[in-house]
Amino acid sequence: MTAIDWYFDFISPFSYLAWQKVKTLSAATPLRPVPVVFGAVLVAHGQKGPAEIPGKREFTYRHVLWQSRQEGVALRFPPTHPFNPLPALRLCVAAGATAESVDAIFEWIWGQGHAGDSLEALAPLAAALGVDADTIGSDATKAALRANTEAAIAAGVYGVPTLAFDGAMFWGNDAHDFALAALRDPGVLADPEMQRVGTLPVGVQRPA
Repeated sequence: MTAIDWYFDFISPFSYLAWQKVKTLSAATPLRPVPVVFGAVLVAHGQKGPAEIPGKREFTYRHVLWQSRQEGVALRFPPTHPFNPLPALRLCVAAGATAESVDAIFEWIWGQGHAGDSLEALAPLAAALGVDADTIGSDATKAALRANTEAAIAAGVYGVPTLAFDGAMFWGNDAHDFALAALRDPGVLADPEMQRVGTLPVGVQRPA
């Protein structure tokens, strides 16, 4: 049975939308939610996040709202964005990164629109998950999140959300159907044109 890694950060509303679909996969295949620091992934690849680019930021927010309505998923933005996701990510790690904890944190931030950028803001949720502040802020929790992020970068993750299985990666909420097709039929990625574009030569590069 194919095992799936799902890389995400609570800062990403597209991760929230993708989670609504991804979590249903666990009924048929082993699924491992992997919380990572999206900002560190961006730095590793020399990129800016969409919310860091004027114009793209506003478009991204409207686009994700439109997608949520198309998909029938309630979405309410938290008080500020971008926000510091580390407290929420550490809470998730401290709670074992279970499907239940991932679901609860996403619902808190993106379903209900609560702040998730401090231990104080997350205190009611942490209590409901049975996780105390000392565990969330422990060196072990911080190290585990850092290890997740470093392993994701080493594996080639360049954005969130990303589904990974059998050496293939599928980035973005809108890639879910593509991922499902490849999960059901490995031949989707094995046809000659799919293979050819994987080694397509670069014709021109912008100056660094």
